Amino acid sequence: ARLRVPFGVAQIGKAFRNEIVARQFIFRMREFEQMEMQFFVRPEEASRWFKHWIKVRSGWYKALGIMDLRVKAHDQLAHYADAAVDLTYGFPFGYKEVEGVHNRTDFDLKSHTRFSSKQLTYFDAQDEHYVPYVIETSVGCDRLVLMLLCDAFTQEGQGDGIRTYLRFPPALAPIQVAIFPLMKKKALVDEAKRVFGLLCCDFSAAYEERGSIGKRYTRQDLLGTPYCVTIDFDTLVDKKVTIRDRDTMKQLRVCVDDVAHFLEERVGMRTLLERVRGFGT
Repeated sequence: ARLRVPFGVAQIGKAFRNEIVARQFIFRMREFEQMEMQFFVRPEEASRWFKHWIKVRSGWYKALGIMDLRVKAHDQLAHYADAAVDLTYGFPFGYKEVEGVHNRTDFDLKSHTRFSSKQLTYFDAQDEHYVPYVIETSVGCDRLVLMLLCDAFTQEGQGDGIRTYLRFPPALAPIQVAIFPLMKKKALVDEAKRVFGLLCCDFSAAYEERGSIGKRYTRQDLLGTPYCVTIDFDTLVDKKVTIRDRDTMKQLRVCVDDVAHFLEERVGMRTLLERVRGFGT
């Protein structure tokens, strides 16, 4: 692969845990999806890279809007570890680990060398041979999904005026935009379906025409859809649609031709990754 230290290898796959009692919904299961990265570094730079990945991984959650996060250092280290922390989130059942960041030293590669009788030293541009240290980050995909659900669940107001919705990060929302005709009139329906056709290839989009516009907004709020686009009779004249924001409920008139650009700036993965980069630097 022509890679030079430092570099990382990431993977996702099934993991298994010998749990006596599986509990707390999908937080603790015997079989789960695990995402992890092994980042190979020079031994003398391991401490710096360990701190770097704590910052970057914390920044990822902040970019998603997850602020109730704590970094908890391990009281006791595994025999192979030089340092280890847990990134914990405030679940309804308390602060629990979502991700771990560990400095595993050179234990893994030296163990492979011992049992395989193959040298796994690295030869760098400075003509040095050494066994790289490994900085590991490991996160359970199921726990990440549960954290997003818990954090997104929002209730505002009091009494009969309580509004319930899912405040998903727009880039990760199952449905990113919903398109409605104001009424089931042929001209509005045709234009709404045309707009849906313009957006559905680039965004996770839904089309809906059943029920009142208020009920449609409520349904999409419960699904966590960040933006709803409504085609009304004015659209047929001025070629503008009404875009409603899930979180603020504010409405904005936007030209049909500008809707895709409007959404890309707000729900596109590029926008999210740029936020991650900002938090991680």
